[in-house]
Amino acid sequence: MKTKWLNTNDEQLVEACKQGHSNAQAVLYKKYITAVFNRLQRMVANNMLAEDLSQEVFIKVFKQLKSFRGDSTLGAWIKRITINTALNHIRKEKGIYFDDLEAYDFKEPESYENQAPYSMEQIHYSIKNLPQGCRVILNLYLLEGYRHNEIAQILNISESTSKTQFRRGKQLLQKSLQQLKRDS
Repeated sequence: MKTKWLNTNDEQLVEACKQGHSNAQAVLYKKYITAVFNRLQRMVANNMLAEDLSQEVFIKVFKQLKSFRGDSTLGAWIKRITINTALNHIRKEKGIYFDDLEAYDFKEPESYENQAPYSMEQIHYSIKNLPQGCRVILNLYLLEGYRHNEIAQILNISESTSKTQFRRGKQLLQKSLQQLKRDS
């Protein structure tokens, strides 16, 4: 195993998990469950489904751990499994739906300077309520760090569709947050 990306604790944890030690598996699970759940919850926007998919992710992690070579951090490897699990679920259930953008009037805000800060609860709520295509692309681009050409390949769409859905998602997110601020 290449240990270039693993610290000693993670290397020992991976080896113990590979050998089937349930205590090590519990430690790995506890170490990453919150990040896995939060990432899934943002992608599928449903807590119960995110919980189910979290369990699916860890089943995959423990089954595939023998193939983990240490070419990346353990967290990055688990993140990739998590994102793939979410995208596979979305594709299997109903596909990723991209709204017709002709129906929307896109206007860039004049300034971001005077906008009030929003709470994490408001941001999570607003992201969860975005249309699915916008939500998935916004998560992949802003929160997961993928570029539009990578998103296009992952979702089998054009790069321009990714960019357009991202732009629309940002605008809908901003509008939702502003509405929440007015309502509070």
